[in-house]
Amino acid sequence: MNIDNLPQNWPLPKRPRPIIFIGAGGIVRSCHIPAYRKAKFPLEGLVDLDLKTAWDTARAHKIHRIFNSIHATWDIPGVVYDVAVPATGIESVLRQVPKGSAVLIQKPFGVDLKSAKRLLALCRKRKLTAAVNFQLRYAPNMMALRALLAKGALGRVTDVEVRVNLFTPWGQWKFLEGIPRMEILYHSIHYLDLLRSLFGEPKGVVCRTYKNPRLPKNYADAGHSALLDYGPFIRCSLHTNHAFDRGPRHSMVELKVEGTKGVAVAHMQQKLNSPEESKGHDALEVSLGSAKWRKVRLKGDWFPDAFQGPMANLQRYVSGEDKVLHTRVEDAVKTMALLEAMYTSSRTQGTKIP
Repeated sequence: MNIDNLPQNWPLPKRPRPIIFIGAGGIVRSCHIPAYRKAKFPLEGLVDLDLKTAWDTARAHKIHRIFNSIHATWDIPGVVYDVAVPATGIESVLRQVPKGSAVLIQKPFGVDLKSAKRLLALCRKRKLTAAVNFQLRYAPNMMALRALLAKGALGRVTDVEVRVNLFTPWGQWKFLEGIPRMEILYHSIHYLDLLRSLFGEPKGVVCRTYKNPRLPKNYADAGHSALLDYGPFIRCSLHTNHAFDRGPRHSMVELKVEGTKGVAVAHMQQKLNSPEESKGHDALEVSLGSAKWRKVRLKGDWFPDAFQGPMANLQRYVSGEDKVLHTRVEDAVKTMALLEAMYTSSRTQGTKIP
């Protein structure tokens, strides 16, 4: 098999629509804008409650229009709204965009399952074509892995493992301070969504979240261990530790998928939410049959390249070029349901030893 010809990028729309950002913070500056510029999406303007943030982003990235409200954008035809606000701010934004709009919403889709269902109902009531920005699905190494699975190159999947070991400076995101749920909600939700998209819905989950004394006291869960139940023949585990402060040598964000015919190991080297702290490029290594390990030649990284994917899929869906909106809000609610089950499981603290 020619592993270098595997698809790695979502096709772009033939006639890209103008994008207006609602929220102009760090993730927009470091990922959304570079990815969209590379894809030649027209960037129409931005809105942010913090006028200084809006001006700083506009100047740094040569965006020529700043709107003082969402309502001020209503007369621009064919707009796609790119919403990058904390989970608690999503509902207000969805109430203000025009009815029938196309909207890409930054994850998470609400703070819990109850709020996600409320947001879903709001999207339906206002007839929004809405998707959630679960961009890890669209990372070049993940798209190549998906193609390998679709071709049956790994055989029957028997073992799946996500392992995260790094130091995340949670304190730089002030909106996380004091919230009851953090690491799974704002980080590992990407892995949960990815696993669902690759392997379907798990039957259940066992989970335990953890705090860490090296991280600020008023920040909630800093890591977790979980087992997703895909039946008796697949072990699917996640282990995350965000307090590993011993440098890059043993730091990792890794996904291993093992099957009866082969193994694939993906490395996401650019730290989630901190692309400026990257220690290298993403990777995908495969061993098929009895062959030695080979590296797939990747055409990009999770940050920022994967951010093209959800926007391209949304725009192509609106134009009729794509038949499926893959991260539609109806699907995002299922990821939020899995997340809710993990936090519920963590509260039980395991089976007591007799």
